[in-house]
Amino acid sequence: MLRRHLGKVMAGTAMAVTGTAVAVAVTLPGAAGADDAPGDRTAARAPAGASAGSGGAPDAAGAGGAAGTAPPPPATVLPAAAEGPRGTGTDPLTDAELARAEALALTPPGAAALQDAAGDRGRPQRLGTELADPEPGREDVRRAQVRYYDYARDELVVRTVDLTAGRVESTSARRGVQPSAHPEEVRAALALLLAAPLGQGVKEDYAHATGGTLTDPGRLRATGDVYRPYREKNVPEALARCGEHRCLRLVTKIPGGPWIDTRNLVVDLSARTVVRVG
Repeated sequence: MLRRHLGKVMAGTAMAVTGTAVAVAVTLPGAAGADDAPGDRTAARAPAGASAGSGGAPDAAGAGGAAGTAPPPPATVLPAAAEGPRGTGTDPLTDAELARAEALALTPPGAAALQDAAGDRGRPQRLGTELADPEPGREDVRRAQVRYYDYARDELVVRTVDLTAGRVESTSARRGVQPSAHPEEVRAALALLLAAPLGQGVKEDYAHATGGTLTDPGRLRATGDVYRPYREKNVPEALARCGEHRCLRLVTKIPGGPWIDTRNLVVDLSARTVVRVG
């Protein structure tokens, strides 16, 4: 079988994925020139006119700066100050404020009808919580915006919460808006991919590379983002509703091993299906 999934190891290049950026390491040239001796990149060159009679030993001034001057003491790293329950001004939300904002935004009974990326009812798929801009004349009021996706209705919901008063100020819901994927959504998409018939090739590539059996999605590292049909030339009919549906394209890698190319597979989290593209 032609294994066209394996071996996507990239160094110094970028792999472009629709809506996804993968960072790679780039080695920058150091001060050493092409005539440096192999394996001795740290060797210092003697300045012109310097005497070699000392056998290369540093002088007293070079070892510690000015002659007779002791080296500075090591720096001291102070522990971070303890975080209070409430921030001030434009400080980022504290852990306590994050928890309070999400609890206020998901007050029952409405939360019972919500659904996350894994298909679980009773909770939406969280996307993020951040400090809301202060209102003129109410700069001392701490407010937060809680963003989540409800897979039961395919809606992006944003709720603004007044943390000082402990109430929801406003709620907006929009369809067809697809922000970047949350790591929980990436994990849910990978689980669906491996459970689908089209995921069999990924399992075979994993076995070929490691000699083991891929029984747990946690054995792969996955990143990914939203599949946007308007950027594609040929969109399968099964993915025509992506944009209205929440669809992800993944990039997977064996930890410490090669990439497994899954870019030709798209997971529709709303319909809970896996479709081949290209």
